[in-house]
Amino acid sequence: MKKTSQTYQVVIVGGGAVGLFLGICLQRAGIDCLILEQLKQVREGSRSLGIHPVSLELFQNTGIVSPFLDEGITISNGHAFANRRKLGTLSFDDCPKPFNFILALPQNRTETILEQQLHAINSQVLERGATVTDISQSDKKVQVSYQKEGKTVTANTDFLVGCDGKDSFVRQQTNITFEGSAYPDTYIMGDFSDNTDLGNDAAIYLCDAGLIESFPLANNRRRWVIKTSKYCSSVNRAAIEKRLWARLKHDLTGTENTMLSSFGVQKLVASTMVNNRIILAGDAAHVVSPIGGQGMNLGWLGAWDLAESLSAIAESKSDSRSILQQFDQRRSRAAQTAIRRAEMNMRLGRSANIPSIRNGLVWMMLNTPLSQLMARLFTMRGIERWPV
Repeated sequence: MKKTSQTYQVVIVGGGAVGLFLGICLQRAGIDCLILEQLKQVREGSRSLGIHPVSLELFQNTGIVSPFLDEGITISNGHAFANRRKLGTLSFDDCPKPFNFILALPQNRTETILEQQLHAINSQVLERGATVTDISQSDKKVQVSYQKEGKTVTANTDFLVGCDGKDSFVRQQTNITFEGSAYPDTYIMGDFSDNTDLGNDAAIYLCDAGLIESFPLANNRRRWVIKTSKYCSSVNRAAIEKRLWARLKHDLTGTENTMLSSFGVQKLVASTMVNNRIILAGDAAHVVSPIGGQGMNLGWLGAWDLAESLSAIAESKSDSRSILQQFDQRRSRAAQTAIRRAEMNMRLGRSANIPSIRNGLVWMMLNTPLSQLMARLFTMRGIERWPV
C-alpha cells in the first residue's frame, strides 16, 4: 500500500546509480526512505562502464550481485601497447576472489538492474517525475518540496541526501562550494561492433599522438576512447575512424556505431559533504576524471558508508554530528585518493617528451612483481578501509 504520510527517515534527491544503491542499502537496514528522481525513466546511453571488485563486494553484501554478473562482461586482463608494440599485460587473476575482474556493463543497464532490485524490496520508494523545488532545514528536520504531475508535495525527513549529480540542486541550495579545477585533457569516444581479436580483454595504447583506450561491451561491441588535442564540441564516427587508423592502423569500416561522445575532465570536491542534516553523495560530492573508471564506484562506496552511518545514528539515538563528521572525513580522503590515481592514469596517457622512459616505466609495472600492486590499484583496492 502506498504510504500516505509524508514523513521519512531519509529523503534522497536523485535516482541514478548512486541514489538507487543508497536506497537499497537503507531499505536493507530497515531505514524508511524516499527517492525523488526528476526523470520519468532510466536515462539511455552507455556512459560509465566499469564496475570494480570493491563495488561487486558491496552488491554481494546486499544480495543484488547475481543479475550484474549475468549480464556484464568480465575483464580479467588489460594489455598495454606503445603505439602498436605490446609492452605487457596487467592480469587481475591474483586479485582477491571471487571478484578478481572488472565488470563491464553500460550505465543504463546498471541503473535498470538497481531499480529492479529496489522495487523487489519495496516498490514504493522511488518517485519518478518528481522535481525538487525547495529545501529548508532546522536542527531537527529537513523539509523538501517537489512537484509531480502539476502538484506541489512537501515531505519532512530526518536527513536529506543529495545524489543529484555534478550540478547538484541540493548542494547549491545548501551553499556548499565545489572546489577544484579542469584538466587540459580532452577525449572523444564511441561504441562500435567489435572487429578486434581482443575478446573480453581491455587494451591501452600509449600512442605518440595521444592515448587510445579500448574496452569490451556486451553483444560483441567495443568502446574506443581517444585523447584529442582540444575539446571537440561535436563528434561523428569519421573523427574516431580517422584517429584510430592514423595511430593504430585499425579500420572501423563496416562496423555498427551505437554511441558517440566527447568530454573534458575535472577534479571537484565539495568543501563539506555534510551540512547539519543535509548530506552529499556521488557526483554531487565529488567529481574525478573518468580515466580509470572510478567515479560511479566511488559513489557506491560512499553510499554504503553513509547507510552504515545513518544506521548507527538510528540505533544509537545519539547526536548525529560526530558520526557524520567522521563520514565526511572518510569520504573526503577517499575522493582525494581517487583523484590522485586518476591523475596518474592521465599522465601515462599524455604525449611524452621522451616516450622510451614512459614506456620503460609501464613495462616495469607489467612485467615485474609491481604488477600485482598495479592490478590492485587499478581495481580500486585501498581507496579507503578496504586493504590493498
